[in-house]
Amino acid sequence: MPELTFSYSFWAPFLVAAGVAAAVGAVVIRQGAGWGIIDDPKKHKHPKVVHDKAVPRGGGVVIFAAFLAGAVIFLPKTQQTAGVVLGSLMLVITGFLDDKFEEKISPYWRLGINALAAGTVIATGVGISFITNPAGGVFDLGQFQWCMQILGNTRCLWVVADLFALVWLLWMQNIVGWSSGVDGQLPGFVIIAAITMALLGMRFGTDTLQWPVITLAAITAGAYAGFLPWNWFPQKMMPGYGGKSLAGFLLGILAIWSGAKVGAMMIVLGLPFIDAVMVITKRIREGRSPVWGGHEHLHHYLLDMGWSKRKIAILYWATSLALSILALRLKAPSKYFTMATVALIAGGVILWLQNWSIYSKQPAPGNGSKT
Repeated sequence: MPELTFSYSFWAPFLVAAGVAAAVGAVVIRQGAGWGIIDDPKKHKHPKVVHDKAVPRGGGVVIFAAFLAGAVIFLPKTQQTAGVVLGSLMLVITGFLDDKFEEKISPYWRLGINALAAGTVIATGVGISFITNPAGGVFDLGQFQWCMQILGNTRCLWVVADLFALVWLLWMQNIVGWSSGVDGQLPGFVIIAAITMALLGMRFGTDTLQWPVITLAAITAGAYAGFLPWNWFPQKMMPGYGGKSLAGFLLGILAIWSGAKVGAMMIVLGLPFIDAVMVITKRIREGRSPVWGGHEHLHHYLLDMGWSKRKIAILYWATSLALSILALRLKAPSKYFTMATVALIAGGVILWLQNWSIYSKQPAPGNGSKT
């Protein structure tokens, strides 16, 4: 019986979301020019841009349509579901406007929308009430609350738990989006991360609270699976800001809904996480804003070394898959050790690539200098 229930909770929403994404993707590609969402690298010059041909954006519209179809059909009609839908709608509208207008929305405004979308979900009661203690037990984040009367009803804000959830969702929306620079890179590791959350939920098959987790994971995986053929090299469509933000938003919510599986999500997304930390550190060290894009992500360094876009995408997929297997097999204390190990290895590689990129562009002594 649990197997039958899992089959319905996962495969049905997965296939519906994938089908909707594939169909809507074809429409968006056809209508891209008419909607004004074509990204021409000759007009939109930016250090982070790596594509060389005009390509429609609008991936957020595709993902949201697939997510909405899956949510309406399969997710329970609760205020938490409504909060996720409303937050996703904010992101996709912002993303479409960013895709459409040549003058892009300021990263600070987009960060504000990220916070508003996260706050909408948190206001419906979604929060991180505890995190696992590596030494055993848990850290309780739900001890401090601030209650108020609103329209005759008592509403309580769990200060630490809700603040932790806000920071987590903001972080996820940005770091996932930053690892979307080459064709097919983003959808692959998002699919792997979502399926990992579904498999973690499947371990507690008799717990009915896990079925919405499995269903949302299936919808997320299906939406990006349907989008993948349009984004694979050579890409016919880009995720755009909406598609990137939705990926991090939905994965972040999955980690919370599944019972604070923040550690597992951090392991699976180890490469994007460490890449983001290294980039933020580098920008702050150089006196630059951490939210303004540049040509310093891991995929940029690999492109500079001569890697193909296919090879970079597959590297991200393979790394996420290997880390997913680890996350599924490890117990809580081991996960923290694994996170530290991944951080050290990935951080060391990225530091080496940063230095390689700097020194490889310097002329050798006696070459190219005027006498």
